[in-house]
Order: sequence, then C-alpha cells, then structure tokens
Amino acid sequence: VQLQASGGGLVQAGGSLRLSCAGSAPTFGNRTVGWFRQAPGKEREFVAAISWSGGSTLYADFVKGRFTISRDNAKNTVYLQMNSLKPEDTAVYYCAVRSSLVVDTTGYNYWGQGTLVTVSS
Repeated sequence: VQLQASGGGLVQAGGSLRLSCAGSAPTFGNRTVGWFRQAPGKEREFVAAISWSGGSTLYADFVKGRFTISRDNAKNTVYLQMNSLKPEDTAVYYCAVRSSLVVDTTGYNYWGQGTLVTVSS
C-alpha cells in the first residue's frame, strides 16, 4: 500500500492550497480516504474524509465551509482544496485509507507521508 501526499507549501493567511493524495488502484479500491493533520506540539487530528463513490463526505467543524475533499478514482487521487487558510491551519497534512465503505474519523489502516502546510499571518 502506497500513498503519496503532495501540494503543501507556504501561503499567506486567506490564501488557498490544494493537496493531493495519490495511490494505487488496490490501495483506494472500495475504501474511504481521509485527511489528517498534526501541528507542532499537538496530536494528530481528523480533517476530512470521503467515501469510495465520493457521495459521502465528513468534515471536522474547524474546516467546514473552507475545505473541500474530492476524489478522482480514474486517477486514484484524492484532493483537499483548502481556502481561506488561517495561521492555525499550519501543520503536516497526511492522507490515509480506511478499509471500509463507511466514512468515519477513526479506523484508518494505511498512512502516507505528510506534506507541510505553512500559513503566514
């Protein structure tokens, strides 16, 4: 199982970034994909998740209305569009796969390496 997250970088507050999580077909097949983040000195936290079909999504309250998760199964890629970024969004962002069709905040089995997002004030 391989997951490759990318798209992180430095952005000013109020700006936007789009993260990508690429995997193989066996990795993503019939599985929920989620995004998590870990800020310095803090525990990892759930950000968003999307079902295999894309018909079901789940967001943490602190990103609702600002972040959008989507997926392109033909490309085996899941995206996290992040708008109206705030300095408190600064973290390493990870994508992960949950071996279930059910979208949830826990139970993720496979993790990719993270991509750093830094939001300056």
